[in-house]
Amino acid sequence: MSARDIIIRPIITEKSMKQNSEENKITFEVKKGANKTSVALAVEEIYGIKPVKVNVVNVRPKTKRVGRYVGKTNAVRKAVVTLPEGQDISLYDEN
Repeated sequence: MSARDIIIRPIITEKSMKQNSEENKITFEVKKGANKTSVALAVEEIYGIKPVKVNVVNVRPKTKRVGRYVGKTNAVRKAVVTLPEGQDISLYDEN
């Protein structure tokens, strides 16, 4: 399994961007079966930065309504990766 298969996308929300700037943490959506070790190796392979710490969270689906229709959001597995001091991952293309 390749590193690009494990890390699906970065999660860009207000909370994750605040953590990125203040605590040097970055949040990724990862594959369902990914563990902390595989996420750490994937980050190291893709970005060339060895993470200090990796936390993994399963996010359950939420029930949502639009009018009379009821559905659920997708279940997601998130990884919060703590980077070493002075290291940074650029999520935006800065031209």
